[in-house]
Amino acid sequence: MDLNADLGESFGAWTLGDDAAMLRVVTSANVACGFHAGDPLTLRRVCEGAAAAGVTVGAQVGYRDLAGFGRRFLDAAPDELTADVLYQLGALDGLARAAGTRVRYVKPHGALYNAIVAHEEQAAAVVRAVVDYDRTLPVLGLRGSAFLRLAADAGLRTVAEAFADRAYTPEGTLVSRRLPGAVLTDAGEITRRCVAMATGGEVRDVDGGRLRLAPDSICVHGDTPGAVDIARRVRSALTDAGVDLAPFAA
Repeated sequence: MDLNADLGESFGAWTLGDDAAMLRVVTSANVACGFHAGDPLTLRRVCEGAAAAGVTVGAQVGYRDLAGFGRRFLDAAPDELTADVLYQLGALDGLARAAGTRVRYVKPHGALYNAIVAHEEQAAAVVRAVVDYDRTLPVLGLRGSAFLRLAADAGLRTVAEAFADRAYTPEGTLVSRRLPGAVLTDAGEITRRCVAMATGGEVRDVDGGRLRLAPDSICVHGDTPGAVDIARRVRSALTDAGVDLAPFAA
């Protein structure tokens, strides 16, 4: 099982999360690419930290929306979105290579991640960017999404993800952050859910039903309150349950 986190989201004088501490816990780092968060120096430092810690670097591409942290849907034209994703991939890969590593997978961020669960045109635009840049890069996304379906059709390796600290709808999609209870903060509950996900068990959806998510990778958000402690507890619980932790891309 892979354990990933969103990192590199600080910008200038504003610090978000503890990247150095999270790099000692996760196996993969979804590093911002400067469009929704992150400045070049922050991104280079995170890539350097990942290289030193043996953590795999992935490009977390998003909408061009610093003010909204990439959590607002943008009705971008497909060609524009493809170019934006290519731009982000090239920028982060350059910084990663200078830091002694490279981008090894792609994960959309925020509103883009949620949009391409069903938005066929935008999903195809992101897939096109990955294919044009490097078709050997795996893509990380929500099981059952248009994004993973189109990526598989294009010959890309797809990796299904679940979220440690997010509530799910009965359909297996994420509950909107605008709704109460969308983000889980109880470390005990989060830890139990992660063990269930990783061992083939079920978790409760927002309506009290049961879901079997069967992820290849579990995301622990770096900006959740108490994120580092939660991530440490999740890692410890998974190890205690006999789950081997390793990056899905090397």
